[in-house]
Amino acid sequence: MSDLAASARTRIFRELHASGCFVIPNPWDMGSARLLESLGFRALATTSSGLAWSRGVRDNQVELEPVLDHLRALTAAVELPVSADFEDGFAAEPERVAENVLAAAATGISGLSIEDSTGEPDEPLFDFALAVERVRAARRSIDESGTGLVLTARSEGFVVGRPDLPETLRRLTAFAEAGADCLYAPGVRNEDDIRALVSAVEPRPVNVLAGSDFSTVARLAALGVRRISVGGALARVAWTAFLEAAREIGSRGSFTALGRALPGVQVNGLFR
Repeated sequence: MSDLAASARTRIFRELHASGCFVIPNPWDMGSARLLESLGFRALATTSSGLAWSRGVRDNQVELEPVLDHLRALTAAVELPVSADFEDGFAAEPERVAENVLAAAATGISGLSIEDSTGEPDEPLFDFALAVERVRAARRSIDESGTGLVLTARSEGFVVGRPDLPETLRRLTAFAEAGADCLYAPGVRNEDDIRALVSAVEPRPVNVLAGSDFSTVARLAALGVRRISVGGALARVAWTAFLEAAREIGSRGSFTALGRALPGVQVNGLFR
C-alpha cells in the first residue's frame, strides 16, 4: 500500500461526496492508475470490464481472488482513494456477499459498489427484496470491518434492457434506506431522469456514468450530481486506438497510426 494510510484515504473519499461534484475516472491497471493520478484527479474507481479485457476475457468473467489481487495492486500503486467496482459481490446470497465485501475491505480500498444485476438474460435483475438484502449485507460487513468504506449501490435496469425509471427509483430509494452511501443507475442519460434520481435519494449523493459524449461535468453538476465515473470508457478508448493501428498494419501494411503515438521517451517520462 502507498504511504498514505487507507483510513486517511477513506476519510478523503467520504469528504469528496459531501458537496460539489467530482470525476472519478476508471483505470484498469497500475500504469493507467498512476497516469490518472498524475493528471490531478482526486479519486479513482476500478472497472470490471477494463480489468476483464486486460486479462483476455469478457466483462464479469474475472473471479473474486484475481479481483482482490487487482484491488491490492491499485491501492499500492497510488496515493488516491480507490473505489472498487465489486460487480454483484461475486455471489447471489446476501451471506456470501457479506463475506466477499469483508475480504475486499481488507485490500486498502476506500469504497465499493454492489449491483443488482444477475447476469441472466431472462431475469437480469435480482428480485427486489433480495437486491435490498444484498445491499444491507454489504453495509453490515463494512460496519464490521471498521473501515468506513463508501458503499455505492447500483441498479442496472438501464443497461440490462429494463429501462424502467419508477422501478429504478424504487430500488435506489430502498438501497439508500438499507445503508448505501451513494446511489448509481448506469445508463441513465436523460436530464429529467437524472434530476428524478437526485431528488429521490437526496441528500445522499448520486453517481452518473459518462460513458459517451452526452453531457459535461458542469451540466451534470448543475443537475445535482455529486460523482461522475466513466466505467470502461477509457479502456475502450485505448482498445480502439490499439485495434485501429493493428488493423492498419495487417490490412494495409502501413504504419501511419504508429506515427501519431507518443514517443517512448515521453511515455517513460510520465512514470517518474
